[in-house]
Amino acid sequence: MESLAAPLWRTVQRENFTRITPLVEFLELSAPLATKLLSTPRFPLNLPRRLALKIAKNTLDDPILRQFVPLEKEALFTEGFSEEPLQDQAFRKTKKILKKYHGRALLVTTGACAMNCRFCFRQNFPYETEQQGFEEEIAYLSSDTSISEVILSGGDPLSLSDRVLATLFSALDLLPHIRRIRFHTRFPVGVPERIDNPFLMLLASSKKQIFFTIHCNHPIELDEDVLGALKQVQRLGIPVLNQSVLLKGVNDTPATLLALSERLIDAGIIPYYLHEHDRVQHTGHFALPASHGKELIAHLQKHLSGFGVPRLVREEPGQLSKTFISTSDRQS
Repeated sequence: MESLAAPLWRTVQRENFTRITPLVEFLELSAPLATKLLSTPRFPLNLPRRLALKIAKNTLDDPILRQFVPLEKEALFTEGFSEEPLQDQAFRKTKKILKKYHGRALLVTTGACAMNCRFCFRQNFPYETEQQGFEEEIAYLSSDTSISEVILSGGDPLSLSDRVLATLFSALDLLPHIRRIRFHTRFPVGVPERIDNPFLMLLASSKKQIFFTIHCNHPIELDEDVLGALKQVQRLGIPVLNQSVLLKGVNDTPATLLALSERLIDAGIIPYYLHEHDRVQHTGHFALPASHGKELIAHLQKHLSGFGVPRLVREEPGQLSKTFISTSDRQS
């Protein structure tokens, strides 16, 4: 049981919707629409209340709803999709370390998230739950001096307490060949209260260069509270980047992606990657043809400076990096 002194973000997170029935009532869904949701989904519902507040009432076509609420389409089997399309197990060096690319190691810090994205590529990942701490991982990182960058992922690293993160940071600070730490997080979009003063002090105390990479797919996710929280990270001199996933019915129109990029760059956040949707089984309703992403990027190139156009990428297991999908020469 958490103490009365638990941080605000923990309290806010307890307001997440985790059951379908209260959410159906909250969204004022008609009986016919409610039948199109999965009441007991294989991948659990976990939706922050502040995101639910942004969902239009009595419709299933809302871009926030489609990202986080389990639809009956998840029960469908799609040919060519698999449980683990990225084959992460093949790159596991310890129980919590994945090493796919030269010079970088990904630390799967936790299986917990602020929210459960229905398209999550790690929804079937066998997270390590018995080993507490990161002693084995620090030992591995210490032994491999070719690694200069550690990516904190999950789940979501901001699900961890500041105490756990401080211990991890202290251990990484002692490794001179580790020069950069990168956060991969969705937390600020759903629970911006997580970016509180103790966490900011923790970031400021690190001896490493930190990069803060958020995941946002639609401009409606970026309200003033979210951008205000991220601005506090930026004021520490920490670059903030965004990566998105291209999803049918969510952000697959030129107007939506253009609005997202403009919202990001107006806040000083760099659009980093636009990922092709990973072919995770039971997520086929999000898939789009490869040509669609190219057309969208070409549209952005006509309307934005080069730094406002994300790179269209796909992840292919065994490759030495993300695969950049060429469209046309970028403008400068």
